[in-house]
Amino acid sequence: MTETRPTALYISYDGMLEPLGQSQVIAYLERLSDEFRFHLISFEKRSDWDNARLRTSVSRRLEAAGISWHPLRYHKQPTAPATLFDIIQGTVLGSWLLVRHRIGLVHTRSYVAGLVGWIITRGNRARFLFDIRGFWADERTDGGLWPKDGRLYRVAKRAERAMLLAADHIVTLTESSVPHLKNFPGVAERRAAPISVITTCADLERFAPGGAQQHGPFTLGYLGSVGTWYMFDELLECFLEIRRKVPDARLLIVNRLDHDVVRQKLDAFDIDPGAVELVAVDYASVPDAIRRMTVGTAIIRPVFSKLSSAPTKLAEYLGCGVPCLANHGVGDMASIIEDNRVGVALTDFSVEDRQRTIARLFDLLASPGLAERCRDTAVRLFSLDRGVAAYRAIYRILLKSDE
Repeated sequence: MTETRPTALYISYDGMLEPLGQSQVIAYLERLSDEFRFHLISFEKRSDWDNARLRTSVSRRLEAAGISWHPLRYHKQPTAPATLFDIIQGTVLGSWLLVRHRIGLVHTRSYVAGLVGWIITRGNRARFLFDIRGFWADERTDGGLWPKDGRLYRVAKRAERAMLLAADHIVTLTESSVPHLKNFPGVAERRAAPISVITTCADLERFAPGGAQQHGPFTLGYLGSVGTWYMFDELLECFLEIRRKVPDARLLIVNRLDHDVVRQKLDAFDIDPGAVELVAVDYASVPDAIRRMTVGTAIIRPVFSKLSSAPTKLAEYLGCGVPCLANHGVGDMASIIEDNRVGVALTDFSVEDRQRTIARLFDLLASPGLAERCRDTAVRLFSLDRGVAAYRAIYRILLKSDE
């Protein structure tokens, strides 16, 4: 049978063996593959690739959707040369796929993948969809990885400008980031590509209230890694404040790789180990873990680069009917949870702010219909179907214009 679907190349610097790749790439492409033929380049971490069971499961899932997967190895050290090497291997493979399969659209997730897409579409008829996912260069400086006046930052900002100007369409996660995108130096002076806001979405059939819904002691939940952006110390301070009100409150930490760091933090804050459950679960088990939470948390450093961030966990919490304790200064997160009365947001992280916010949290928990409001907000704002429909519309426009 002759293949009639238009062909797209999706490039992700996140691995498909990671939970993020499964929830934020594969889940979309599976639904879009009824209309579009996909080749997928991803960069897989060695620890994930060595998990044969996981590798087989993901490979079969992609094969069932008719998605041709081209995994490459992710390199981390030394940072700049490793990333450059990944860009080169992605460019070589992407260029070959572009020619071999007459690809009409290159969709890139974040900046490193964006560089590959920008390079391989130059002088080519394929359209370039730049899905920025965040202000990557500024994340490196905000995270203390690069100096603000350093050479790497300047090079990355020049590349950012080139990608924004070359893109045929730009996707960002938050309304808060749009004015900054339009006013970036070198971009504001020229006609920019259309910008669409498609927030982080979740599969709400999977992330839904269910039989394991929390009925025991108050449980504060933490989902994800412990590192540069997540203010784990502030989370523990909030937990201690909650314990003053609810002495038998518990802390559930769902984390894959940072258990030693977590235990050190718990010890430093003199938190009773008996009040804490630290677990690593596979992606399929994450909804069950969330359902055990009374409140989920997403407390993130409020720096400039985070204006373009939309934490996946917020959609997942709300989809499961669980409210969120978060903070201001991170994308649209605070306005979403406060305006919809599905969570509370810290402001300045002072003792007084923490006490006020926790008091408001308990008032919110006592309000009728909270779980239903959480679920309704997730369906309205974070439905995977909604995100897929938005991408489908963009794909149709770009691929039609390539005819």
